[in-house]
Amino acid sequence: MKAAALLMLSMAAQAQYPAEDSYAYYGRDLSPAESRGRDTWYFWTGGGESMWRKIAKVTGGTVDLLLYAESQPRNQRFKVLGLTNDPDCSASGPDRFGLNLDTCKPLEIPGIPGESTGIIGLRKFPNPAFQASQWNVDEYRKHPDKVEPPYLVGMACGFCHVGMNPLQPPADPGNPRWANLASTAGNQYWKEGKLFSFRLKADNFFWHAGELQPPGTSDTSRIATDHIYNPNAINTIVLLKHRPAVDENIVDFETGGVLVRKVHHILKAGEDSVGTAFAGLRVYVNIGMCSDQWLSLQDPVTGEARNQSPFKIAEARRTCEKWRETEARMPDAESFLNTMEPPRLKDAAGGSGYLTSDSGALNLGKRVFAENCATCHSSKQPPADIASDPEKRIEWFRNAVMRDDFLDGNFLSDDRRYPVKTIGTNFSRSAGSNAMQGHIWEDFSSIDYKRQPQAEEITGLYNPIQPKKPISFRLPQGGPGYYRTPTLAGVWATAPYFNNNSLGLFNADPSIAGRMRAFDDAMDKLLWPEHRLGIKSILKTTTKSDIIVNGDMRYQGVPAGTPIKLFANINTAELSGLERQGWFIKFLNCLLGRRSVDALLLEKNLAPDFVEDRGHTFGSQLKDAEKRALIEYVKTL
Repeated sequence: MKAAALLMLSMAAQAQYPAEDSYAYYGRDLSPAESRGRDTWYFWTGGGESMWRKIAKVTGGTVDLLLYAESQPRNQRFKVLGLTNDPDCSASGPDRFGLNLDTCKPLEIPGIPGESTGIIGLRKFPNPAFQASQWNVDEYRKHPDKVEPPYLVGMACGFCHVGMNPLQPPADPGNPRWANLASTAGNQYWKEGKLFSFRLKADNFFWHAGELQPPGTSDTSRIATDHIYNPNAINTIVLLKHRPAVDENIVDFETGGVLVRKVHHILKAGEDSVGTAFAGLRVYVNIGMCSDQWLSLQDPVTGEARNQSPFKIAEARRTCEKWRETEARMPDAESFLNTMEPPRLKDAAGGSGYLTSDSGALNLGKRVFAENCATCHSSKQPPADIASDPEKRIEWFRNAVMRDDFLDGNFLSDDRRYPVKTIGTNFSRSAGSNAMQGHIWEDFSSIDYKRQPQAEEITGLYNPIQPKKPISFRLPQGGPGYYRTPTLAGVWATAPYFNNNSLGLFNADPSIAGRMRAFDDAMDKLLWPEHRLGIKSILKTTTKSDIIVNGDMRYQGVPAGTPIKLFANINTAELSGLERQGWFIKFLNCLLGRRSVDALLLEKNLAPDFVEDRGHTFGSQLKDAEKRALIEYVKTL
């Protein structure tokens, strides 16, 4: 594909291609396969809309995607919820059913049903269970689990992944045009927690968990719950065809034999290790496809009534209506994603003003990067005989980084898994268990993932209950305890950093200036750890609340100022027993010095890591001049 087209499809709006009020803005010079992949990315829900209706019922109406879609007027969606409005739609007041959904231009995509709700990636479909004679919009708003609405709403990939174009941001984020959006920038501003808490009040603990979830993160184990609160950053997807691939031993889903395939690692901890296409299929299942099958293999959302059983790909191929059709779409979707290039600051309007003209500082930054960062943050690596010798490896990187073509086709990550203890960042995301043997997504992780050595015990963790008694914790064997190296491509535009978006300022400002303020703050905290929030980054409830699950009390009287993860990393089924024991334990604690309820909570906690912005202190030992030079070079990535 031509370079100009690649830049167009990535994030830069070319002068010869003026903005159009059509998603086809991203369709110039695409091959037929890439065009089909684009359509899949933006519009295909894989039948997931039926799952979200089931979730509304499972949660007693707490989570209802249709009410969420119409809960804010169009001009407030970005500000309040961080949603991306569909440029082909406009506010029009209540529709014939009394729902506040936008009016959108008619758009027929071959082979793809549904209509836009007015929000990118949220698609509406007729509800076959709807009966007009029984419809009452006020009753529906009161009892969404009991009243069948006229529409079902499903998600396409673009809901999470289409975001504001770093190179051509909108003047008004609430009213973007297609040129102001980028297909795979990631919605850094989406407040996912509000989707799962917008119908709750502050007297419910889960309102606090949703309200405090960092923007731009997604807790992908919320429905197939692993009982771990681990919202993780929605990454940009760029340079996919240059991503390092590794040999993984994978079970053949049809025969049960073992295959060796060269695949990409996908998720933060490399759990989706069976290739990009199957990773995409796992995402579709997670957002609703094959819900009759996969919801029956667990107790969705609460996980109280039963443990998970594995979702079997071979069975889905045979019995799930949308599986084969979605599977057939994945190669085209991958072809489309292969066109995505990172945004370079030099290509943004006014971006060059943020880049240094001091060649000496830039060259120093390159040397510092070569000596301290490139071993992990480069897909261009030295030959094995050089890589095994530390001095030769550093010298190889010094020469490589200075080359004009170092950034060309460089994924800026070795994409390897590293023990979380080595990285030092908050380990909650690495603790996820859904891809382990016997768990829901075991078919989507490789044999090698499941056979990783058990991660070392992590010591010295901050104890919010007894600060003078640090916590030690060891993650289970079978896969957890590792993080992949993230790419640094376009990193100037993606702050805050870390897997949980905890490092640096979130200012909800997609302008070039706003992104640079966030970048400067995050890089300062990265290289000068003493500037971080530290224990002030612990997410805590702001008022007294109760833990209520579908109307049933699990734990009463969670004090204001309680760390979210103290309760959110425990199976809620275990809390009722603690609540009943609570008064007695507290009494004994006073008389006999026995363990408090909080101490028991720590013992049951599946990921007792509370400080969000800790770790990754590589580079903190550099001289200040070296740090500042490194920052100047990182701006160019």
